Amino acid sequence: MNNDQSNIFKGLKVLELASVLAGPAVGMFFAELGAEVTKVENAKVGGDVTRSWLSQGEKRKGYSAYFASVNWGKNHVLLDYSIPEELDMVLNLVRQADVVITNFKHGDDVKFGLDYDTLAKINASIIYAQLHGFVSDPERPAFDAVLQAETGFMSMNGTNESGPLKMPVALIDVLAAHQMKEAILLGLIHKLRMGKGSHIQVSLEQSALASLASQATNWLMNRTIPQRLGSLHPNIAPYGDSFVCSDDREIVLAVGSDAQFKLLCELLGLKEGDVRFFESNKVRVEQRPRLQQLLTEKIAEWKGEDLMEQLQGLKIPAGFIRSLDEVLETETARAMVLTEMVHDEESQRLSGNAFSIQFSPE
Repeated sequence: MNNDQSNIFKGLKVLELASVLAGPAVGMFFAELGAEVTKVENAKVGGDVTRSWLSQGEKRKGYSAYFASVNWGKNHVLLDYSIPEELDMVLNLVRQADVVITNFKHGDDVKFGLDYDTLAKINASIIYAQLHGFVSDPERPAFDAVLQAETGFMSMNGTNESGPLKMPVALIDVLAAHQMKEAILLGLIHKLRMGKGSHIQVSLEQSALASLASQATNWLMNRTIPQRLGSLHPNIAPYGDSFVCSDDREIVLAVGSDAQFKLLCELLGLKEGDVRFFESNKVRVEQRPRLQQLLTEKIAEWKGEDLMEQLQGLKIPAGFIRSLDEVLETETARAMVLTEMVHDEESQRLSGNAFSIQFSPE
């Protein structure tokens, strides 16, 4: 990250009254960009619940790797809102804050006097960003797996054999965090222009729905209900199809045009009749099983590195299916690692910011 980025929010004070993933990810976004982020954790339960979410074999004391993933560069304070003196400490932080991030259970913000209307009376220019779960049922517990189920993601993910599957990351939390970051940035622009604060409300449910993209439009316009295709694409073939090379290297193809498919056919030495039969994407989608069998046989004749070199030379979209350790050992990933000493131990996580910005000189 260049110096312009790391200092862009220098002097901005962010108060994080949030736990788990979405809210803390927003707090870390601002911490990475130079803001002073103070995270208030619930002293009654030993802090953010994710401190205790240790993976199998993890022996770290005081916090988990999960917690570390979205809590870099913050000042941590453990307080109990039910103790008047400690609640006063929170309110004092509110008076100094530019941005407050919350994800209280439904009604707890009002219960503790930490709702927007109350806090705006002591800090009129505050940007108050509030995360909700279900708009359709505000009192319903909202955890990522449930959101992935209720908003259609699990019904589309997996295969007929596997049944519905959730994504292996808290996808809906990540999506909601991005929605909240965007809204806070709009609030900051408004504050610069008008000198006034704002009340931002983001829900996990609506963030998930907003991210259904082409799958939602396929139904809205064509009444097409997505089937569980694994990594396959409902509109393109071969796209997301995986194959095993002669040395057991697994690759995925993402052929997005007829021209790319023709180049693939020439490379693999497909028969002229097969090339003509599969020359249109429409036919390839309709005849996917037959196409997969044909490609499986041809790709199995190649060593992985040799095939990938040829595919890249022809600009045919393809990639190795890499394990996470392989991914995190790449130069690109290593450059994104953030380190921090926590409880006398070095903690690591990937930066949440995957952009670069250079400001024009004055």
